[in-house]
Amino acid sequence: MSMMNGGYGSAWRSLRRDDSVVKEKVAPGTVRRITRYALPYSRQITAFLVLVVLGSTTVIASPLLMKAVIDNGIIPKRVDVVVQLSLAIAGLALLDAVLSLGQRWFSSRVGEGLIFNLRTEVFDHVQRMPVAFFTRAQTGALVSRLNTDVIGAQRAITSTLSSVVSNVVSLVMVLGAMLVLSWQITLVALVLLPVFVIPAKWVGRRMSGLTRRQMVLDADMSQVMTERFNVAGAMVAKLYGRPDDEAAAFADRAGRVRDIGVTVGMYGAFFRIALGLVAALATALVYGLGGVLAVGGVFELGTLVALASLLMRLYGPLTSLSNVHVDVMTALVSFDRVFEVLDLKPMVAERPGAAAVPDGPVSVEFADVAFRYPAAGEVSLASLEAVARPDTGPGQEVLNDVSFTVRPGEMVALVGPSGAGKTTITSLATRLYDTTGGGVSLNGLDVRDATLASLRETIGVVTQEAHLFHDTIGANLRYARPSATDEEIWEALRAAQIATMVESLPEGLETVVGDRGYRLSGGEKQRLAIARLLLKAPRVVVLDEATAHLDSESEAAVQRALKSALTGRTSLVIAHRLSTIREADQILVVAGGRIAERGRHEELLAADGVYAELYRTQFAHQPPFETVMPESRAGEAVDAVDAVDAAEDAEADWAGRGQLR
Repeated sequence: MSMMNGGYGSAWRSLRRDDSVVKEKVAPGTVRRITRYALPYSRQITAFLVLVVLGSTTVIASPLLMKAVIDNGIIPKRVDVVVQLSLAIAGLALLDAVLSLGQRWFSSRVGEGLIFNLRTEVFDHVQRMPVAFFTRAQTGALVSRLNTDVIGAQRAITSTLSSVVSNVVSLVMVLGAMLVLSWQITLVALVLLPVFVIPAKWVGRRMSGLTRRQMVLDADMSQVMTERFNVAGAMVAKLYGRPDDEAAAFADRAGRVRDIGVTVGMYGAFFRIALGLVAALATALVYGLGGVLAVGGVFELGTLVALASLLMRLYGPLTSLSNVHVDVMTALVSFDRVFEVLDLKPMVAERPGAAAVPDGPVSVEFADVAFRYPAAGEVSLASLEAVARPDTGPGQEVLNDVSFTVRPGEMVALVGPSGAGKTTITSLATRLYDTTGGGVSLNGLDVRDATLASLRETIGVVTQEAHLFHDTIGANLRYARPSATDEEIWEALRAAQIATMVESLPEGLETVVGDRGYRLSGGEKQRLAIARLLLKAPRVVVLDEATAHLDSESEAAVQRALKSALTGRTSLVIAHRLSTIREADQILVVAGGRIAERGRHEELLAADGVYAELYRTQFAHQPPFETVMPESRAGEAVDAVDAVDAAEDAEADWAGRGQLR
């Protein structure tokens, strides 16, 4: 009966599969690619299939031994035969257990190995995709490719393959044994097959739709939990003070998951009861007809018992095989979805023969640069995006004929209205995107001809919103330079004006900063980001000025930290503060994707053009950051300035060594 239940369980899992996959079109060559992934495991797969076949042969061995016990031992009253055959049945059960363990071992080795290979390959490939890919792809869809689809692909070579082989071998051997024992009983069993399969297919059709709906409802509920349990989402919910509404909305979603779970459970119960009932009726018919034949001397009593036992092993494999096309297509579609990601080529890739950025101080040159953001089809997959995307054609030009040079050690400030193209210029300098016209070069080397590793080593970036991983302060800083010692980290923290704060924490560098650094203030996060930059010690600093959204006290500390970050380095800064703009060696006024004006502060004011208008509307009323601190914090400000002054020598020393590195 356990083998019967196992067969029914396999059939039930098969019927729950989403049958809509049979309508999917799998890319040509998918099976050939799957074979390449399976080849490294060919020996393990072969051993696994051998064990599956051996395990399937035990399906008929036990009923035949039971027949021999009755016909050759019990009826003739031969105790020695009964004992021997009983021991054989026990040995068969032990062999079946050993075969099952062996199958599980090889299945795990092959399956987990495939999952590891696919998952790491997809992760590595996705990490190399351009930023444009991540701006379009839904994070949950990407995670699903690495989890659900990778596991589904693995099942193609373990679960599905073993199920097909096992069911085919079992079915052939059971039918063969039944035909040898009694063709009449076998014919009756086959006539009853539709009575067994039709209810199963009826339940399967409904279960397919219910399974799809259950997955959608589970995903909807999970999405709500993910958004509300995220720090940012939790803050919004708390700030708007709607806990009762949130609880009610979640209860509604959870209620729908509960209801469909009850429905699925009832269908499962109906399936098991109906199939058990049909099997019982078939067994009754076999015993009735077989009993008459046995009484008539057509065959012996043991044959009747063996036939009834074999019948229990017939319908499960038949039902599973009737739905095997869904199982196979489910596995193929999972593989195809994984290959779809792997086949998406990164737009920003290292060219063959790429060279490292030359040593020494670095100049940055933009020559006739034009740029448009790539269309969706160039960088992403429709299946990874949450909504339909109409923008499949080329995008509008964002930059046109942009030319300028930042000489070694200079600071160039980019100013202009929102959407003018300032951030795009910095993205091209760091090669987050490639130009569509003209070129960007470092020390005369086009960034497209430079190795990506040397670009990342040469250029450091601090954005307006510093991102910290959910890890310790030390781990976040060592992300810039894994080999950094604790002393080097403390030097960077001192230069970034945040060492005192970190020292005050009970766990110091081992303090966990929380999701996206939410346990820290905005100013603290920015100074840690600057410390990370200093630890990296780049020769070029790209800065989307990190003080635009900070309070006055935090801004003062960050500005002093930035002084260390920029000293002696080539700097390209998106400037929002007049104090930064005035210190720039050159100001570039970006408007409409072009460099509208260039020069120093006084020169541009005298020209009375775009910059002068920006100055009158945005900059003229900004007080210097040193003077905006409220009087109530004056004592603390003096202390902070004293601490800063005490660290000046360390800052200069740090900046100098960073330049040499």
